[in-house]
Amino acid sequence: MAKLVNAEWLAARIGADAITVVDPRRPMKYLAGHLPHAINVPVYKCFAADGALLDPTALAQFLGASGLGDGATPVLYDSPEGQNAAMLAWILEYLGRDDVAIMLEFFETWKKSGREVFYKPVDAAAQRFTARPDAAVRIGVEEARVLPGTRFVDFRSAEEFSGARTIADDRPGHIPGSSNVAWRELGQGEMVLKSAADLKELFAAVGLSSAAEVVAYCRSGPRAALGYLALRQAGYRARLFDGSWAQWSRSGLPAEK
Repeated sequence: MAKLVNAEWLAARIGADAITVVDPRRPMKYLAGHLPHAINVPVYKCFAADGALLDPTALAQFLGASGLGDGATPVLYDSPEGQNAAMLAWILEYLGRDDVAIMLEFFETWKKSGREVFYKPVDAAAQRFTARPDAAVRIGVEEARVLPGTRFVDFRSAEEFSGARTIADDRPGHIPGSSNVAWRELGQGEMVLKSAADLKELFAAVGLSSAAEVVAYCRSGPRAALGYLALRQAGYRARLFDGSWAQWSRSGLPAEK
């Protein structure tokens, strides 16, 4: 499970060999300003043109070529709303890393506080990244359709959940029996997530018990990755349906409004 750290914690360690600071945003964002010594690992490159997550071998090759290796602890950060960092943290967890950290404050907060910012790209040497996939944190559409005793939480907007709004050729509605927690409710001000206590209260309000095994989904994965992070911080056993509603809808499975 990813560990949340604050900017003060990271500022005291930045530049140390024991950590690798990772910027998962797109290159244009990275070049407009990034944390000192941060390498750019754009999370969108972890997905194929059709939106499917690359296989573990391809992911390991991409991450290693980007400068992320087996040795140092990856410390991620993001801009609002934190979906890039949450998704890359989940991918790293899926690939077997148990040492991932995410800075709780957004990059803009770091910059506004007067801390040092780099603008030139960091030329990172290629590293060896070993993938040890952990299927326990991921779920596919075939398993999702027959999984008994599991609660689904839809992290899309209320309008998407109800079917009042659709994207592309998606069918309106949601996975039958799922609950809705809009992803924008997860953060707090300049922080990626609310406190664990506040998140527990948020999830309890939609009927999630602490003993529940929960599957997070959205439309295509990024919002659900933030939801997955929130669920884990709140103490839930959670998995991510990275194909999410787009894949469920294309598969012709039942929809509820």
